[in-house]
Amino acid sequence: MTPLVATAVLIAALTHASWNAIAHNISDKLAVFSLIGGGSAAIGVVLAFLTPFPDAAAWPYLVASGVLHVSYMLLLMRSFQLGDFGQMYPIARGTAPLVVTVAAAVFVGESLDSWQTAGVAVASAGLVGLAVWGIRGSGKGGNGGNGGNGGDSSRTASRWPALLAAVATGLSIAAYTVVDGVGVRSAGSPLSYIAWLMILQGGLIPIYALLTRRGRLLPQLRRHAGLGLLGAALSMLSYGLVLWAQTRAALAPVSALRESSIIVGAAIGTIFFKERFGVPRMVAAGLMVVGIGLMLHAG
Repeated sequence: MTPLVATAVLIAALTHASWNAIAHNISDKLAVFSLIGGGSAAIGVVLAFLTPFPDAAAWPYLVASGVLHVSYMLLLMRSFQLGDFGQMYPIARGTAPLVVTVAAAVFVGESLDSWQTAGVAVASAGLVGLAVWGIRGSGKGGNGGNGGNGGDSSRTASRWPALLAAVATGLSIAAYTVVDGVGVRSAGSPLSYIAWLMILQGGLIPIYALLTRRGRLLPQLRRHAGLGLLGAALSMLSYGLVLWAQTRAALAPVSALRESSIIVGAAIGTIFFKERFGVPRMVAAGLMVVGIGLMLHAG
């Protein structure tokens, strides 16, 4: 991995945590995810006119990835409704590189060296620690998944669904990362793959919102238009940089380095959402980052 590729992935990590924070901060999740999806699709249409059509070999991956991305968005929306940003984000993002590292070895033939194997073990320990601390309860500080008005009993009841939603989000991230890592290499042009992926996956949630909310949707979208469209631009920039990086480096290291966004997400949760991160969460998140660093190590 060259310094240019590493820098691109780190920028992707920063922008990814930022658009996720925007999505978490807006209470109307369907409206904000409609804006993010619709904005991404609109940018994709513009890019499609400026780039060549993807090669035929890429289309099965594009279709599969579109389905996986919609599943990811729905799961992410659910996890943000149920839990703290500072916990849901690290669990969702931390699950992905573990699964991608193993899946890339099994399905793409990218072998694991001893450093990467150790990294999987260390990051897994951090991930389990973060989840266990969430089950025990860490004392929500700000606008947690229950809106701060549910009391201790309702927070306890929501912990398991929140954790399961976050882990499922991570599994969907891992799935589309592997699919896109192979698909973008067969597209002929990374930009054309990005454009058509945004078109395929970006419009489905806005269509669903339009069908379910009808005349109420436009006023709700206007209320959050500025932040929602900013989230769309950050989302597309983030994943576009990752897809480009996947054409220049192995899937597992790119996925692992991208998850440095865990630290950014933890900081955002503490500073902006007033969520009490606490020593146990800090240790668990630190273990995840160390493990991801080991997975990044070139054998």
